[in-house]
Amino acid sequence: MALTDVAIRNAKPAQKPYKLADSGGLYLYVTPAGGKFWRFKFRVAGLEKLLSFGAYPAVRLGDARKARDTARESVAAGNDPAHEKKMAKIATRTSAANTFQSVADDFIAVQLVANGKAAATIDKARWCLSLLAPISARPIAEIKPAELLTVLKKLENKGHRETARRTRALASRVFRHGVAHALCETDPAALLGGALATPVVKHRAAILDPAKLGAFLRDLDCYGGSRPVRIAMQLLPHVFTRPGELRWARWSEVDWENSIWHVPAERTKLRRPHSVPLSRQTIALLSELRPLTGNYDLMFPGERSHLKPISENTVNQAFRRMGWGQDEITAHGLRATASTLLNESGKWHIDAIERALAHGHSDAVRGTYARGQHWQERVHMAQWWGDYLDQLRKGGEVLTFNPKDAA
Repeated sequence: MALTDVAIRNAKPAQKPYKLADSGGLYLYVTPAGGKFWRFKFRVAGLEKLLSFGAYPAVRLGDARKARDTARESVAAGNDPAHEKKMAKIATRTSAANTFQSVADDFIAVQLVANGKAAATIDKARWCLSLLAPISARPIAEIKPAELLTVLKKLENKGHRETARRTRALASRVFRHGVAHALCETDPAALLGGALATPVVKHRAAILDPAKLGAFLRDLDCYGGSRPVRIAMQLLPHVFTRPGELRWARWSEVDWENSIWHVPAERTKLRRPHSVPLSRQTIALLSELRPLTGNYDLMFPGERSHLKPISENTVNQAFRRMGWGQDEITAHGLRATASTLLNESGKWHIDAIERALAHGHSDAVRGTYARGQHWQERVHMAQWWGDYLDQLRKGGEVLTFNPKDAA
């Protein structure tokens, strides 16, 4: 006889648990403590199995019967609903454990750290991911495009358009890492590329007027702060590497005999070794620095620890103390200064200048060829540039120089 709600409500606990049968294998299991639980008995491959549907009254009679019917359909199709429920629980627990943050941490370990990415790159990645804190504890498989967009829009609304764009791109890499490891099925960040405002391109401030550059160089000579910082500022116009490459420069990288600074691949943007020919002026600056920091590994150790370099803001802050505004000059902008004035001189092959700047080539064949060429021209160019800067610093006439004459 099928159960009724009245019969279920009137069922009293006994000294031993007992069953109240409904139909189709469904019954109510009543415990001595008064608990009432729905059970479904079925057979798979001749073996008797049980499936729980929850407790009464949270699960009403009608709901239990619907669950029974669904389970019977699964059995009729040759499935085992008890096993399916078990696997669903495992999947839920796995999903809860695989948060966006845990997958992001694995992504950094596998894709960045293990591949030898620069410490600065890894730190920037961690910083970008920290901006996604509102979703970091969410199971990665459950994150929807809308909730990710909400976080990115908050960044955008604060005026950080470029940060929002970079954060979305990095989040997309984390989601793809999750997809590759079967931790989620889609990359919601990939759908949001057109949902963010286009960043306003802002070029780093750079001095492009030779006379103004000369005044800047004279001010560097008069800097009254730390001598290593002053030398770092004086070196940047000569070598025009990326500021981070100079900050992390090590004495072991300098080939004094051949006047070359070898920047290792792990510290360059393109992850390939970069050799910098050193002019006489550059050698003189390094020789002045050597008695100050030559006992350390780093050329420009920080004040608190010689194991870490000066901070990335040290040079720019020194510029500001000298009275040069952020709309006039930046450490990175000195690369644009060198690029512009070297190109305007008309004396040097464009590939020689690009190689000196450690830029890549969009043309892979041309890039491969160029990497092996122009070294001698770059050596001559480095010395011409050092002499040119000296003339500007002294306020004299600009030198003329034919690279063929120095060959």
